[in-house]
Amino acid sequence: MHLPTPPDLALPAVSTLPDCADYHLTLAPYLPDLNSLSTTLLSHLTSLDLPGLRNLYATTNPALSALGFSLALMPVFFVVSEANKNYSQVDRVWSILPTVYHAHYAVWAHLNHLPTQRMNTLLAFSFLWSARLTFNYWRKGGYEVGSEDYRWNIIKDKIGTVGLVVLNILFISSVQSILLWAITTPAYLLLLTARHDPTTENLSDILAPFVLLTLLALETLADNQMSSYQAAKRNYQRTAKPTASPYTRAQLDRGFCTTGLWRYSRHPNFACEQAIWLTIYAWGCLATGTWWNWTGVGALGYLGVFAGSTPLTEWVSGGKYPEYRVYQRRVGRFVPKLFGKGWDEAEMEKMGKKK
Repeated sequence: MHLPTPPDLALPAVSTLPDCADYHLTLAPYLPDLNSLSTTLLSHLTSLDLPGLRNLYATTNPALSALGFSLALMPVFFVVSEANKNYSQVDRVWSILPTVYHAHYAVWAHLNHLPTQRMNTLLAFSFLWSARLTFNYWRKGGYEVGSEDYRWNIIKDKIGTVGLVVLNILFISSVQSILLWAITTPAYLLLLTARHDPTTENLSDILAPFVLLTLLALETLADNQMSSYQAAKRNYQRTAKPTASPYTRAQLDRGFCTTGLWRYSRHPNFACEQAIWLTIYAWGCLATGTWWNWTGVGALGYLGVFAGSTPLTEWVSGGKYPEYRVYQRRVGRFVPKLFGKGWDEAEMEKMGKKK
């Protein structure tokens, strides 16, 4: 079935590229339609009206339908997490949902015969990002039955069961779901700029994918370095010998990785992850010719999640490993320190021998 170019009601009327990033033009006018969208969707679903569903999808503003989907997931996350008392439900789809949203924008553009080169490029990268993150999560046992992020258990000990239920309502199952929609909204801007001017592709469309792939490669390298260290540490704890290990006995006794990228950043994988979504946001800025725009809320929220969770992770590490406090003083949390004394492996090994 051939669909026409989307009607004016589906996409905002913009006259300039900066208009494509104007919240009051591109998103705010559609928010009141959320209620009617849900009612219409329910009507088509109950009557099994597949052609109607397809037409509704293709003629609804894509940012609005994506937001509606994120809102619909909130009660699902809440019910499942409370039913099995496992608060890692959003964590389990963290590596999948952003790609689902990117795929949504690409499919919507294809259905409505809009230029899709930017959408296709972003989606291809997003698939790579999801595959890497999903594999890493699976490798750590995140999908095992009964597995749960230890941080939620620590928080539960601090605020109690009732407090955790309230936190689940206000943040875990709600804000995090919306955040996974928000970080993908730059794709909406890329879609709008392509519709406004199909010839707007420029240097940023080459530079942004290159930077994204570089960051993904560095993130993968950091995770592999950590995985290699943890495997060597487990073997050392089992045999009491650093057999066939690239790490010294002192490094294995220390208990945490301080080699490779981890020598310059305490969380190089987290740093790359945050930089990926900042780059996608910057791509939207460059495409629209704006210095900042409303889609930055998603990127800032993403940074906020890391800013809130990383200190808890480091608090646990500081309690387990005596030398971690020195590591914190010498090495930057995300970005390498440019001034002051950095990590000195030889010095730390001498300190360890004096104990």
